Formats: sequence, C-alpha cells, structure tokens
Amino acid sequence: MVSLDFEQIQEKVSTSFGSWQRSFRFWVRVVDIYSGYKVFQLRANFEKDVEKRESMWEKQHELAADKIYDMCTDLGGFFLKVAQIIGKPDLAPAAWVRKLVTLCDQAPATPFPIAKGVLEKELGRSVDEIFERFDVIPLGSASIAQVHRARLKGDKNDVAVKIQHPGVQDLMMTDIRNLQAFALYMQKTDIKFDLYSVTKEMEKQIGYEFNFLREADAMEKIRRFLYENNKKSPVIVPRPISNLATRKVLVMEYIDGIPIMKLGDEIAKRGINPRGKVAAMAKESILRSLTLAYGQMILKSGFFHADPHPGNILICRGSEVALLDYGQVKDLPEDLRLGFARLVLAIADNDPIKAADSYRELGIDTLSNCNDEQKELLRLAATMFDTKLPPGVTMLQPFSEESSIKKIAVQAFPEELFSILRTVHLLRGLSAGLGINYSCAEQWRPIAQEALGRAGRLTVHSSTEVEIDKSRKRRFFTRIFGRK
Repeated sequence: MVSLDFEQIQEKVSTSFGSWQRSFRFWVRVVDIYSGYKVFQLRANFEKDVEKRESMWEKQHELAADKIYDMCTDLGGFFLKVAQIIGKPDLAPAAWVRKLVTLCDQAPATPFPIAKGVLEKELGRSVDEIFERFDVIPLGSASIAQVHRARLKGDKNDVAVKIQHPGVQDLMMTDIRNLQAFALYMQKTDIKFDLYSVTKEMEKQIGYEFNFLREADAMEKIRRFLYENNKKSPVIVPRPISNLATRKVLVMEYIDGIPIMKLGDEIAKRGINPRGKVAAMAKESILRSLTLAYGQMILKSGFFHADPHPGNILICRGSEVALLDYGQVKDLPEDLRLGFARLVLAIADNDPIKAADSYRELGIDTLSNCNDEQKELLRLAATMFDTKLPPGVTMLQPFSEESSIKKIAVQAFPEELFSILRTVHLLRGLSAGLGINYSCAEQWRPIAQEALGRAGRLTVHSSTEVEIDKSRKRRFFTRIFGRK
C-alpha cells in the first residue's frame, strides 16, 4: 500500500513538473511571436511605399510561420489542433498556411508495443484473438489518437482501429488553460471579441474527445440521421463495430479514399487539368455534398460533426465525400438552432435589420465603434457565419483597422455557438483551398426555411415575398444541380 501511494505521489509530481515545463515553453514561444509582430508593426508604419511594405510583411509572416510551426511540432498535442484552426487560406497569411497545412495527421505515433498494450487492455483480448490481420504502421496519427488498418477474424472487409495516445489528456488540458490566459490578454488589447468563451467551449469539446464510447454513439446517430433524411446521404459516415468500442479504443468500418489535401495531386496524376471544367465540377460537387450535410445536421437536427478540418475529409470514388472523426460533435439547444436558422436567412437576404435581431436573439452582445452600425453588423455576421468572402478579398484580416471586429466589438459570445463558427470557418478554408468562393448561407436557405416552418416560426409577409422566395429556390437548384 505504501509503495502504491509513493508511486501515485511520484506520478503526480512528474505530471505537475511536466505541466509547468510545458507552460514555460509555450509562453517563451508565444511572447516571442507576438512581440515580434508588435515591434514589426511600428517599423512597417514608417514605410510609405506600398509594395515595399507588403514585401516586409511577407518576410515577417514567413519568420513567424517558422516559429509557429516549431512550437506546434515541439509541443504537439493541442497545438496541432490550433494549427488546423488557424492554418486556413482565408484566415491566415499565405506563409502560415504553407507551413501549417503540413501538420494534419503529423503527430508522433505511439510506438506499436505501447499502442498494442492499450488496445489489449481495453478490449480484454489479445490482438491475435480479435484480428486476422493488423497493420503495425498506423494510417495516421493525430493529437489524441492514431489509426491502424486491420481485418477482423471471419470478415472480408477491413476495419479502422483508433487507439488513444496514453497520457495525452493531462497535457492537452494544460495547453488549453495557457491558451485561455493568452485569449484573455488578446481580447483586451488587439481583438475586440469574446475569445475566452470560445476557448472555454474548446475545453469542453476536446474533453469529450477522450471518450470513444461517446464518439461511437455520435457516429451512429449522425449516420442514421443523414441516411434516413436523404435518398442518398451527401457524405459517407463510417459504421462503428458493435462491442468493439471502449473509452480509449474504437473499431469502425474502413473507408477507402484520398485525403482532400491531396485532391490536386490526384487530379494531376489522372491527366486532368486542375483548372479545367472537369476539375471544377469535381470540386463543386465535393463542396456541395459537405455543405448540404452540414446544413442538414446543424439546422434540421441540431446534432452535428463539429470538426471538418482537411484531415477528417476523404474523397472516394466518384467524388463521394467521407466525413471521419466524430470526437467533436455538438448538440445545439432548440432555441439556438432556430435562432441560427433566422441568422442564415438574414445573411442570405442581405438584411441588416434581421441580422441585428438574430444577434440579439442568439445572445451575441456587441458594442459599436462606427457610424453605420447595422451595415457593419451584417458584414460582421457574414464574416463570422458565411463562407463567402467579400469581392476582391482573398483573406480575412482580423487585426486590420477595417476589420468588422475592430468596428463592432463582440463583448459576449455564447459558448454553444463556437462549434458553428468553427465549422463555417473550416468550410470557408476548404473552399478557399479549392479555389471556390461560395455562400453556405445561400445554400442553407431552403433548409433554414424548412426548419423554421416545421417549428411554426417562419413568417412570410406577403404573396410577393412568397413568389420572390420561390424564384430564389428555382435559381438555387438551377445553379447547384443544373436543372429546374
């Protein structure tokens, strides 16, 4: 008993020291990156030549990109997820994107003997008893788990086996709390947005990811919803294998496909012009499938996959899309689901009054620092919750003085909405990466109307408005599907 107590104390001391050491490494790096930008801003303000100033900024972004990349690869864990969020073409400088996009599925793998030990302990049987074949080298390794390809005994089809990295949860919780402290500082100085609430929701969502039983249930629930509400599901959802899921191990159907990040290489390999019509049609089909799936999940069900980063999307035969990893899912309360449906309509209709009403209904508290508040609030709503970038804009710049977040301070942001915000921004990043600028709000309009109609909350004020709405629907389906 004494020995056991000593071992527990030793483990706690080791964990505490590791957390302190990790925190120190984070703050040294982040202060270096942040102060580098602040000092550079002062220097850049003295340069009057626009081209020279842009060249200076590009070099600064490249320098910072190297430092961010080194921090994420060195610390791993949660910071790989941070890289996935910020490393998007519409949000981050090109130099950041070029560096950070390579971090998807690049987390160090747990050595197979240790991973095998986790698997056998969780399932209560040896690998040889359960599997006919088991690939020792993982298909990929992410921040929380790694995935191996295998085949169950007596089965003809392959399965994917997800095994949690041991000891990763404590490290990720330390990372999140450090990020929360930095978020508090940033929202008081540079970005007038309730970043702290966003990080609190991240803490809650990532905490869920460590329970693979919850993930198996979520996967099956979303799979059933999409298959029951469509003649053909817009995305392929893996089927969890019954009786082979625990908190740290999940066995599911194996989906054969290529990662969406390698789509361009695959198109070129097949001799197809990446900028030609065939490639454009394939990309549009992929985005249409993803957008439809997310519109249905968020607006009709309220229960949705909340982590559509490129590493979780496979392109299968015939441009079919597979959506993987259901560790992060969100179950929206009814009032927020319907409130967001109204906001979608306001954005799609370009209606600043409805957008302002929707913000109030959703509990988004703003403070205006500009003259044309309603117009700027609509712009902010579209920036936050639509995938379409304004004309001539290829990248959002939240630090710019012209940014909506600088003009309209977001003082309170409901934690529950962060998953929608993140999902929309990840979809926007995908569309920017594929070279397609489209509006998810426009494509979600019919789904939002259906959701509000079923709840008895859709108000159409006149017969003229009904005809306008019907005309919009006809144009929408003609544009998307090529027929009336």
